[in-house]
Amino acid sequence: MTAPPYRVLLCDLRSDQLLDVLPLTGVSIDDYIGKTGSLRGVVPIPDQGLAARARPAIVPGRTAVWVERGRTLWWGGIVWTAAPGIDARGMLGVEMQAGGWSSYLYHRMLYDTQEASQVDQFDIVRGLLDYVQSTPGGDLGITYDPHVSGVLRDRTYSRYDLPYIGDLIDNLAAVENGFEWRIASHRDADGRRVKRLRLGHPVIRHGSSDVVLTHPGPLLSYRWPMDATGKANAWQSRGASDNTNQTENSTPIMSPLLVDSADIADGWPRLDGSSDYLTVEELPTLAEHARADAAAALNPVTIPEIEVLLGEGITPDLLGATVRLRIRDMWWPDGLDARYRVVGITVRPPERGRPETARLYLEVPT
Repeated sequence: MTAPPYRVLLCDLRSDQLLDVLPLTGVSIDDYIGKTGSLRGVVPIPDQGLAARARPAIVPGRTAVWVERGRTLWWGGIVWTAAPGIDARGMLGVEMQAGGWSSYLYHRMLYDTQEASQVDQFDIVRGLLDYVQSTPGGDLGITYDPHVSGVLRDRTYSRYDLPYIGDLIDNLAAVENGFEWRIASHRDADGRRVKRLRLGHPVIRHGSSDVVLTHPGPLLSYRWPMDATGKANAWQSRGASDNTNQTENSTPIMSPLLVDSADIADGWPRLDGSSDYLTVEELPTLAEHARADAAAALNPVTIPEIEVLLGEGITPDLLGATVRLRIRDMWWPDGLDARYRVVGITVRPPERGRPETARLYLEVPT
């Protein structure tokens, strides 16, 4: 069966007013939890008429792009680069690269000090987004839900640090008892295009039933990395300077040294690790970062990758959903039957002699 065609809706970034609808070839779409997704593709330019349409519509930094596969909205983001060119066959096209909506928050800085005392961490994130969208030219129409995580935080974000908003959210999410976030694209019940901030504590989950994938079967291939290069069972984090007297030598605040004696007693060698949070001035906050980093380093997360045929419930909407893998081969002679959460997806278009597939990145249960 022929895969549905891809096309891009090019819109004004601030108003979302439709500028044009153009075909897209060589498309590659990826989306993640915990990392900004991206799009790559080429808008073919077969004649002068399409060139005249594409020139004003594809403006990096101010053009929004929504991707449709058939009638379904699959992805949305911001065009950051565009390169018209001619390939070896003499075919003219515009190569586009775009980042998901969250990429905008890494282009926005905090110019006004913000303080929060015993505020839910989700409300801190929404406050930062409100700050971004309240500035002239900064409202992209990103919406959110009012639910809370139940975890209260104290935070002071200084304008003197000139931090990027995206980095502030990432750092807040990465502490002990943190959360996950992403900005999703979908159509509402009335067919309107929606950009929505999704927050999940401790993780983002989606869907109520498992998608079952088997090998041999619709699971075409897998890659199961095992990596101890980032493992550590002793950890310490470094914060900001604790010395306000510039005439004396300054030293940073340090978290307590965290050593997992049980891991060492179990036979692992002593492996040390550290992290820097040079804008963190409060020891309790630094300790939260250290405990979260130490827990992550003790058993580094591996991200299995599986390749499956597109369709049968395999769409970018799977992010946060649970799949059940059933694999029987020489590595798992007794069979693997386990559930994993989808934390990333890359869509690969059909190529000559190859069907349309998706690569899923999975979170190993702990």
